[in-house]
Amino acid sequence: MKDINIVLLEPEIPQNTGNIARTCAATGAALHLIRPLGFAIDDRKLKRAGLDYWDKLDITYYDNLADFYAKNPNAEVYYYSTKAPRAYTEVAYPAPVYLMFGKETKGLPEDLLEANLDRTVRIPMRDHLRSLNLSNSVAVGVYEVLRQRDFDGLCEFGKFGEQT
Repeated sequence: MKDINIVLLEPEIPQNTGNIARTCAATGAALHLIRPLGFAIDDRKLKRAGLDYWDKLDITYYDNLADFYAKNPNAEVYYYSTKAPRAYTEVAYPAPVYLMFGKETKGLPEDLLEANLDRTVRIPMRDHLRSLNLSNSVAVGVYEVLRQRDFDGLCEFGKFGEQT
């Protein structure tokens, strides 16, 4: 089991999922995709966005949300939504953690958010804007978890790219 797990509920845009796959590979996070997907896994747009990283990715597929919960019964899930009562930075993320994001056009279902209000968080942004791009939101969430853990497991670089 990975320390950081990114869960996408019914993603629709292959380029976003490809970019998220690249972020997961670069950070060591696992990617969990919950069907139905808005694209085929062999979609060239998906592969193009994350092609160089696809073989370095820990990815799991689920038939639906119930399948995800059945296969991850003890998962501590944090739900990202523009409708959340508190910011993503107000949480001390456990290890392991699952960060769940909804589909690009609708986000996560209202009933899911209401049932998990204590673990629902938002990324602050200006009023009257719908949301950030899904792949950007995932990157913000992943890097907050990594920041809280002092970027443990990631290499550090010094001046002019020399490894420290």
